[in-house]
Amino acid sequence: MQRVALYPGSFDPVTNGHVDVIRAASRLCDRLVVAIGVHPGKTPMFSVQERAEMIEKVCAAEAAERGCEIRVVTFDGLAVEAARKNGATLIVRGLRDGSDLDYEMPMAGMNAAMAPEAQTVFLPAGREVRHITATLVRQIAKMGGDVSAFAPPLVVEALRNKTAKT
Repeated sequence: MQRVALYPGSFDPVTNGHVDVIRAASRLCDRLVVAIGVHPGKTPMFSVQERAEMIEKVCAAEAAERGCEIRVVTFDGLAVEAARKNGATLIVRGLRDGSDLDYEMPMAGMNAAMAPEAQTVFLPAGREVRHITATLVRQIAKMGGDVSAFAPPLVVEALRNKTAKT
C-alpha cells in the first residue's frame, strides 16, 4: 500500500523553509501531494500555475531520488477534504517555533475530529531556515532586497522578474 502525505499551504512563493519540509516529508511517504490553497479573498504574488511550476522544478527530482513522487494540486476548501480527495493519510505541517505549534495544535485536533483517518505530522524546520516566511520573502523582494538566502535560485529569479514589473 502506497503511503500518501498532503502538505497544504499557499507557497507564495516556495521558500527554502518549504523545501526543507518537503525534503523531510519525502522521506516519510511514497507520494507527497503539495496542495496549494486558493482563497478568493487573497491576491497572491504568483499565480497558482507559477507556484506549481516552481515547486515541481525545485523539489520533484530530489524527492524522486528518495523514491517519493511529488504531485502538486490546488484546493479551495478544507485541508482534510483535500487529503481525502488525494488519498492522503498524513497531513504534513512544518514548525518553525513554539508559536507555530500553538497555532497548529488546535488545527490538528480539529482535523483529527473531522478526518480521523488522516494523521497530522509535525516536521521541525532546520535551524538554518526557521526564520524564513514567505510573507517576509515577498516584502524583502518588493523593497529590492536580496532574498537569495531565503529561496531557491529559480524562485529568486522569479521574484526579481515579478518585482521589476511593479
